[in-house]
Amino acid sequence: MAMTRENAAFVRPYLTADLPGAGGTIKESCDDFQVEEIPAYLPCGFGDHAYLIVEKRGITTLEAIRRIARHLNVAERTIGYAGMKDAGGVTRQAVSIEHIKPEAALGVELDGLKIVSASLHTNKLKLGHLKGNRFRIVIRGIAANAREVVPAALEILEQRGMPNYFGYQRYGSQGNSHLIGAAMLRRDWQGATDRLVGEPEALRDEQWRAGIEAYQRGDLARALELFPRHCRSEREALLRLIARPDGFERAFAAIHPRLKKLYLSAFQSWLFDQVVERRIEFIDAILPGDLAWKHVNGACFLVEDADMETERAGNLEISASGPIFGCKMKQPAGIPLEIEQQILDNEHIGPADFDMAGGLRMEGERRPLRIPLEKPSFRIEADRLELEFSLVKGSYATSLIREITKTF
Repeated sequence: MAMTRENAAFVRPYLTADLPGAGGTIKESCDDFQVEEIPAYLPCGFGDHAYLIVEKRGITTLEAIRRIARHLNVAERTIGYAGMKDAGGVTRQAVSIEHIKPEAALGVELDGLKIVSASLHTNKLKLGHLKGNRFRIVIRGIAANAREVVPAALEILEQRGMPNYFGYQRYGSQGNSHLIGAAMLRRDWQGATDRLVGEPEALRDEQWRAGIEAYQRGDLARALELFPRHCRSEREALLRLIARPDGFERAFAAIHPRLKKLYLSAFQSWLFDQVVERRIEFIDAILPGDLAWKHVNGACFLVEDADMETERAGNLEISASGPIFGCKMKQPAGIPLEIEQQILDNEHIGPADFDMAGGLRMEGERRPLRIPLEKPSFRIEADRLELEFSLVKGSYATSLIREITKTF
């Protein structure tokens, strides 16, 4: 992601700020970033749904599903999955397909994927049907101080918990998805369209940059001519604007609802990360008024006497939670509420703004500000660091890597 004036704010403070970074780079090859789902349950061996363990390389979960559906001649909508995995790396994850025999899928190899196991179960896999993910990540080009820095950083993160940042990967290739979501919540359709088209400095492709510049000077026909073919949303919006140059709401309506939800979700993530940042120095503390998160089951409760919860917080049984803002989200009290309200006020947005029409209503929920770092281990050979660790579902390995490397 190119660093611009706006996305420079993605660099959040570190919990391990007193330690130097080990440096290095990740994802030099697919094999350097490996992820394996930790299932919530195992298939029982009978039922109408085939559970397949799919190993994919360099493609997204949705693309893997498309290829499997095409090969097995089933509808994509009938394939269930527990979690979304991006294209970067090698991942093993489960998918389910109703009314096929496991032997029909076992051993199938397609471009970018292979099915490594298959068995039967009684229900379709749904999003969230997993405990977490186990990671094996190689960081190359680390500094000489890594042998001291890595164990020290891991010790802090094990003891205090890992900051549960969403991080830059939530904000799209141009780093502006959250800005589109914010404009949507303000019902600023010109702003949303402008953000959708993007900023030229965020891109390296010269033709694409020229297309954005043409849009910004009002030459819509030239912008359409220059925009890459794969930018379907932008091109459809441009087509509608050419027909009606002041019709920004109509132009933005061309965007697929799934993308609109991603933009709104990115903005929710942006706000949550600001709360983590505000509380990073005391991220392992519980304050009066907190909605404390029980790590065993994800339930929340209002903290009235923080001293009574000190031991459980110290044992990482509970943590302070932060807001995934929405129109029905439960609010904390006291100082935690003040922090969250200030962040929302700074954006000139209120809870009612998340009650959007057209299937875009965002009710909101709570999310822990930190998470346990489970079973971390590391190995260093020359300037190569190999990390292994597990995280609960919905959390990101980059939150750990950045604490080690200090490069983003």
